Amino acid sequence: MHIHILGICGTFMGSLALLAKQEGHRVSGCDANVYPPMSTQLEANDIALIEGFDPQQLDPAPDLVVVGNAMSRGNPCVEYMLDQRLPYISGPQWLGENILKDKHVFAVSGTHGKTTTSSMLAKILDQSGLNPGFLIGGIPQDFGVSARLTESDYFVVEADEYDSAFFDKRSKFVHYFSDTLIINNLEFDHADIFDDLAAIQTQFHHLVRTVPSNGSIIMPSSEGNIESVIKRGCWSKKHAFGSQKNDLWQFNLIEKDGSQFEILSYDEKGEEKERAQVIWQQTGMHNVSNGLAAVIAAYQVGVSVSQACDALSDFVGVKRRMEVIYTSKGVTLYDDFAHHPTAIKTTLEGLRAKVGDGIIVAIIEPRSATMKMGIHQHALANSVDSADQVLWYQNSAVDWGMEELSSAIKIPSTAMSSLEQLIKTTTDLAHGGVHIVIMSNGGFEGFHGKLINAIKKP
Repeated sequence: MHIHILGICGTFMGSLALLAKQEGHRVSGCDANVYPPMSTQLEANDIALIEGFDPQQLDPAPDLVVVGNAMSRGNPCVEYMLDQRLPYISGPQWLGENILKDKHVFAVSGTHGKTTTSSMLAKILDQSGLNPGFLIGGIPQDFGVSARLTESDYFVVEADEYDSAFFDKRSKFVHYFSDTLIINNLEFDHADIFDDLAAIQTQFHHLVRTVPSNGSIIMPSSEGNIESVIKRGCWSKKHAFGSQKNDLWQFNLIEKDGSQFEILSYDEKGEEKERAQVIWQQTGMHNVSNGLAAVIAAYQVGVSVSQACDALSDFVGVKRRMEVIYTSKGVTLYDDFAHHPTAIKTTLEGLRAKVGDGIIVAIIEPRSATMKMGIHQHALANSVDSADQVLWYQNSAVDWGMEELSSAIKIPSTAMSSLEQLIKTTTDLAHGGVHIVIMSNGGFEGFHGKLINAIKKP
């Protein structure tokens, strides 16, 4: 079958393209913005990429058009597809019906940490010999690809609350037939499609309703927004975790930056069952929590705590999640996906705990739909306290003044609308002992590569 994917370079759709290819289909696709790492991954797998939406690419017609949720009415390919009555489907529905329906599905949801937790869980299951398939919204460095199809009964999927397609406004994750569900956290996001937090909680409860009674829901014990969802009705086994004494799953920090910690499990009587230690490359309390959730999920299919912790100790990480992309003469440059103020805050706190008195410069492009709308201005101002200096990039899509945000911040802060000026300012700051964190969930107009080239110049 020839499958053509509209919006193929999105992290989800690009991963879905790999699965379709591995299932034996001929796969092609198009997108407006083609940039690494997804474009590189697709080209390496011989998936034909077309830049732009000229409807001629649909003649002759493919057997099926898979429509990404970034596509809308008025798009030339969408209009041609509808006018010609070509068969079409949303990406999440195709995934659920063709890949997931006969698998034990581990679905990882939440506002933050989905990609990292999914990658950790896939690593644990793989190192334990279960050879899982997976679809992850990023590229785990332990695997080198964002998706794979195997003969295993197990599949890990990053379960996103964003809508499925222009013709299906349900969240993607309701299509996934979840057996073991992780809900990492729950905050307001995606202001372009959700009016408020309550609207998001309704979608999460739709997800909870799809988990069978012999399935499991794994969640932190201290998240009131998640508890409100569960109180609407839950028919599955619940596994709460945290650091509170009554939690049956707990973590105990050995190093305050989260680079070394213990995981402990208890029975209903409070007796300790298992204890194991993780010593890994990651830092930050958010990653400790992500790791614990992944361990609990793997435990549901027979992976011991010690096996899981051994796998986490070998976990390398995910591209664009505090990925070191350059280091020389005491300057370390990180690429981070940060899409939300809480993600920015926890990431910088983790780096501060790791580097101590080292200088941290945060360069932030508020690029997510919610941040571009200016919804999170107050939260953004409070998200960067762990840095020594912050530079904000106001791209052309940001229609609110960032100068006011910058002036409300305690640390030195500057807003810029010129990429060239941002490169020059950052280069001037790139001296010995500085940690520069680039935070954007998009291509950032090639800033990463341009900055590295500027730093390398004599």
